[in-house]
Formats: sequence, structure tokens, C-alpha cells
Amino acid sequence: MGFVKTREELDKYYGLGMRRFFGARMLGVMFSTPPEVSQKLLPPPLEQADLPGGLIFIAEYPKTNLGPGYREAALFMRCKYQGEAGSYCLSMPIDNEARMHNGRDVFGFPKKLAEIRLRREGQEVHGWVERDGIRFVEIRAELSGKIPELPAMGPTFLFKAMPRIDLTPGFDGPVLLASQRTQIEPQSLEIGSAELTLRPSEHDPWAEITDPEVMTAFYIVSDNTMLPGKVLSEVDPEAYLPHYFKMTDFSVGE
Repeated sequence: MGFVKTREELDKYYGLGMRRFFGARMLGVMFSTPPEVSQKLLPPPLEQADLPGGLIFIAEYPKTNLGPGYREAALFMRCKYQGEAGSYCLSMPIDNEARMHNGRDVFGFPKKLAEIRLRREGQEVHGWVERDGIRFVEIRAELSGKIPELPAMGPTFLFKAMPRIDLTPGFDGPVLLASQRTQIEPQSLEIGSAELTLRPSEHDPWAEITDPEVMTAFYIVSDNTMLPGKVLSEVDPEAYLPHYFKMTDFSVGE
């Protein structure tokens, strides 16, 4: 494979279509928050969910149809768009640079490289994410039962934008609001209680989710399929600009 892809290589890549994750292991918590915490984190035109809060997961994907497996985590906030309930992805650490392009450039997931660990011993599951020496999210779960499936989550709402090359505020081209869904086929699904710890970090400010109340913890082994996404609309670039920099380790110099 060279810098310029052949027609055969392009046909094979686009022929994959959906992204598949086999035997995924995911530890997660669903949580509620005070409405004001959730509201300030949602870019317009996304609206507050009926039950403010979200979901955090830490996952290990042993094998994918795009190549070797990797680990990933994510922070989602529940929201609505034109009356449809879904989630907004606020942050998505990942431990494999080769898998950055698919999620970040294609779909708009805010991925950053991080150290991620997930371990199960008996009914206890422990996962954490660390960047710049700060373990900014940690979950310790005690599993106690099983359920047949997770509650319906709706689509994930994402934004795609390209900052201006002349270094003035704004974007080169439109800011696009998009949506994407992932199908989860559980092999096993366990629930329980969990202790969620969010530590302050300048570049990964998950601790802005103040006073999260863990509603339930889950541990799932499943085959996951990322379906193709779709663009929903263009949005106000000025209103979105303050939300864009979750994609980066924001710096204003000395």
C-alpha cells in the first residue's frame, strides 16, 4: 500500500461498509446529573433530555473487521434533537492511533490517545483511563444479576467541522450535525452497582460532571456493529465554536 491508493484498495475499503467488533467487553455506568450540569455541555441545536445524565463505558475490542483490536472509553450525555431522544458524545479516549481515523474523521467522535485498562476478577470489574499521568475516570463495579438486553439508547449525535486555516475564529466550510447508531448483540449482560470516580484534569475535564448519581452498572460481552451515519443538518458555526475544542488538548500559550 502506497500514499496513493489503488482502485482495488479503495473498493475493498469502502466495500467493508459497516464496522464490526467481535467479542467486545464493555464495563459501563448509567448516571443522572442536575439539569444545569448537562445543559451547559450540549451544543445547540441539541436539547436537554427528559432525564438529564448520561453513560460512561470502558471497553476492550479483541478483534475488528478493520484490523487488530484496541481499547476505548467514552462519555455520553443524554439529549434530544427535534424530539428524538439520543446521546451526545462528549469524549472518547482510545489506545490505538491506527483506529483514530475511522471514529474521528469519518464519524466525528472526539478521540484522543490514552492509556486504558479493563479487568474482571469474579464478580468485580475494574476499569480506568489515564492521560498525562492523571487517571481521570475510574469505575469499580460489583455485578449481582443478569438482564436480557440494555435499554434502547437511540442514536448518537455528532458534529463534523474543519477549523479555519487563516487562524481566525470559525470553520472552513459548514458545521454538520450527524447521527449514527450501533447495534449490540449481547452474548452476556450483567448488571450491578458501581463506584464512579472522576478526577480533575485540564485536558480531559470529565470531572465537570459534578454530582453524578450512578443509576446502574453493566458489564456486557457482545458483537457490535457500527452502522453508517447520516448528516442531519448544518448548524450555527458561531454557536458550535466553544464546543469544538473537546477534540484537542486546548492551549492558549504561556
